[in-house]
Amino acid sequence: MNINNYKFWFVVGSQTLYGQEVLDTVDSRGKEMAQKMSQSCNLPWALEYKGTVKSNDEIFEIVKQANTSPECAGIVTWMHTFSPSKMWINGLVNLQKPYCHFATQYNRQIPNTEINMDFMNLNQSAHGDREHGFIAARLRSKRKVIAGYWEDEDVQLRLGNWMRSAVGACFSKQVKVMRFGDNMRQVAVTEGDKVEAQIKFGWQVNTWPVGELVEYINNVTQQQVDELLKEYKEKYVLNTDNIEAVKYQAKCEIAIKQLLERENCTAFSNTFEDLYGMDQLPGLATQRLLSEGYGYGGEGDWKISALTAVMKAMAKDLKGGTGFMEDYTYDLTKGNELSLGSHMLEVCPSFAADKPKIEVHPLGIGGKNPPARLVFEGKMGNAIVVTLVDMGGRFRLICHDIECVKPIYEMPNLPVARLMWKATPDLLTGAEAWIIAGGAHHTVLSYDLNAEHMADLAEILGIEFVHISKDTTISSLNNQLFINDLAWKLQR
Repeated sequence: MNINNYKFWFVVGSQTLYGQEVLDTVDSRGKEMAQKMSQSCNLPWALEYKGTVKSNDEIFEIVKQANTSPECAGIVTWMHTFSPSKMWINGLVNLQKPYCHFATQYNRQIPNTEINMDFMNLNQSAHGDREHGFIAARLRSKRKVIAGYWEDEDVQLRLGNWMRSAVGACFSKQVKVMRFGDNMRQVAVTEGDKVEAQIKFGWQVNTWPVGELVEYINNVTQQQVDELLKEYKEKYVLNTDNIEAVKYQAKCEIAIKQLLERENCTAFSNTFEDLYGMDQLPGLATQRLLSEGYGYGGEGDWKISALTAVMKAMAKDLKGGTGFMEDYTYDLTKGNELSLGSHMLEVCPSFAADKPKIEVHPLGIGGKNPPARLVFEGKMGNAIVVTLVDMGGRFRLICHDIECVKPIYEMPNLPVARLMWKATPDLLTGAEAWIIAGGAHHTVLSYDLNAEHMADLAEILGIEFVHISKDTTISSLNNQLFINDLAWKLQR
C-alpha cells in the first residue's frame, strides 16, 4: 500500500445526557478541529473526523470499521464532554490499530463572564479525558497520551510525530524481506526468531537463491543499463575509468528491483559469503535502492533490513536521511572521542553532505571483482542510531542519541561513504551502555526521527525499548535492564 493513502480517524466522545443541541455543537467542533489540524502542515497524514460516539454500540462499530480499513493507520480520541468509560470497554479491548488519547479542549481560555452551567456541561474535557484515561489504564491499552491545546504548533507536531510511529507499525505489517542466501556464517546478532518476528511485527522473511538473481542480472538489456547510466551521471560525480564495473552495478540494481517488485518485497539482505555466479557484491546498486526507500541489512541481517524499511516509511517527506549503518572504528582522543560509521559499501546517499562520487575499488573480502560504490562524507546534525535484537523470548529496540559532525580527517585512502559522530552522554559511556544492553553492530541511523518516535513504535508493537541519552548512567541502565527482565518474564 502507498503510505500516502493512510489517514487517522478522529473520534470524539460524548453522551446523550446533555441534549441534541450540545451534541450538534460537539459534532461541528470535531469537524472543525480535524480540518484545521490537517491543514496546518504539522501533521504528515490527514486527521479525518469520524463522528461523535455516544454509546457502546457506536464505539464498537467504529472500532470494527477501523480494524478492517486498510487506510486507517490509527485512532485519535478526545472527550469533548464527559463520556462514561464503560461504554468504551468493548471497543478498546477489540481495537487493533494504534491509539492516541488527545487530551485537549476546544476553547483555549475560560471565558470570565460567559461561563455558566451550560458552558460547563458542554466543555468538560478536563474531567472527560480523565474518565477516558482511567479505562485505558485499567485495560492496559497500548496508547499514546498527548495533552495540550489543539491549535498550538508544538502540540500538533507531537501528534504528527506519533502518526509517524503509527504508520511505521502499520507499514510493518506489510513488510516482506527478500534474503539472497543466508546470513554471514557464525554471526550471532544477525540470527533471530523469524516466526516470532512475523507474529509480532508482521514481517515475512524468506530466502531466494542467488542463482535466480544471477539469471535476472544476465537478462538485463544494454538499453536498460544505458538509461540508468545517464541517471548516474546526472546525480553523481563519475570518478572512475572502470565503466564496466559501474555497468555491472546498474545490472544488479535493475535485477534486484525487478525481483523485489515481483514478490512485493520492501526490503532485502545479502552476504559477501554467498555471491555464487555474481561478478561483484552489490554496492552502488544497494545504495541506490536504499535511496528509493527499500530496507537493507548487511551480512543477511533481516531484522535491520526490515527495520530500515519501517523507519524510512516513518520518515516520509523528511529530508535528513535514514538508512543502514554500522559502527566501524573509534577516535579515542581524550575529551573528543568520536565514532566512525560506515560499511563495506552499502551506505544510503541520503546521508551525503555533498554530491556523491562513483568510485571503483577492491573490496578485500568476498573474492569477487572490485565493486562500484558511492563515496561521500555524511552531513552534520542530530541523529539517532537504532538496533533491534532478539533477546530470546522478546525483542529489544535500542536507541542511542548522537550528534553527527564533519569528519575530522580527510581519510583519502578510505574508499567508502563515512559518517562521524559524538555519542551521548559521551563515547565511552555510550559504548558501555550499548554493549551492556546487547546492542548489535548493525543499526539504522536517522537524522529525521528521534527517540520519542522509536519509543512510540515500541509501545505500539509491544516490545522492549531502551534509550541511551545524555542522562544515561551505567548504574541507571543496569537497574532498568534488571527491572525490564523481571517485567518481561512475568508477561511470558
